[in-house]
Amino acid sequence: MGNKQSVIQIDDVSYRYEKENVLENIQLTVEAGSFLAIVGPNGSGKSTLLKLLLGLLKLQSGKIKLFGQDIAKYKEWHKIGYVSQKANSFNTGFPATVYEVVSSGLTTKIGLFRFMRKSEEKKVLQAIGSVGLLEFKDRNIGELSGGQQQRVFIARALVSDPQILILDEPTVGVDAQNVESFYAMLEHLNKELQITLLLVTHDIGAVSDKVSHVACMNKKLHFHGETEEFEQLDMKDMSLYYGHDVQILSHDHGHHHHHHGGGHA
Repeated sequence: MGNKQSVIQIDDVSYRYEKENVLENIQLTVEAGSFLAIVGPNGSGKSTLLKLLLGLLKLQSGKIKLFGQDIAKYKEWHKIGYVSQKANSFNTGFPATVYEVVSSGLTTKIGLFRFMRKSEEKKVLQAIGSVGLLEFKDRNIGELSGGQQQRVFIARALVSDPQILILDEPTVGVDAQNVESFYAMLEHLNKELQITLLLVTHDIGAVSDKVSHVACMNKKLHFHGETEEFEQLDMKDMSLYYGHDVQILSHDHGHHHHHHGGGHA
């Protein structure tokens, strides 16, 4: 594994609601500094996995370690930023400026009614700058586009200096022509600020030139590796991963051929 420290270790995690398995034996390690896209059809367990990682659901079986520590004992949640899908269904009548929304990310640290120190003010402006919205800092958030609002929530998460940022379908409210610059902004956070990014997305085509790793899941983890390996998968494998024809999965283990030396022509 080189000398990269693993920031997330998911070890043989399964989860079920009532009678239905939503996660089966998930095994996944995320190294510091990587940019991982998690893809899979609806109902494939992606959001359950996020909730387990964020400590919002209790583990039923298996282990999760964050920064090498068992999740049950983990206390330093400020190191993990999270932007939910809900962020972009924001009430547009909400009377708050970009600056106010982003600084609300600090309240856990500063207490609601205490005035901000200069250093905290600087943090807020840095976070707004790192998502490219400085000129909008005094704009009412309701006046911004979906993509800009999404950036505001990312800045709000950045204000507590997270080492990992988890994003759930962040481009849902983003216009097609702005998706590219949105992903370029994420790439900047990953490369320049060295933040480990975990991105749940349907949009693997748009992001594949930016991410370092891809994980395909449909209850099980069907693939996890570097983006180059992912791009070499053939379409048959892809349709397996995306679960359009899940029947084939149980009978056809051909998609593991790279483990067996790939003897078949």
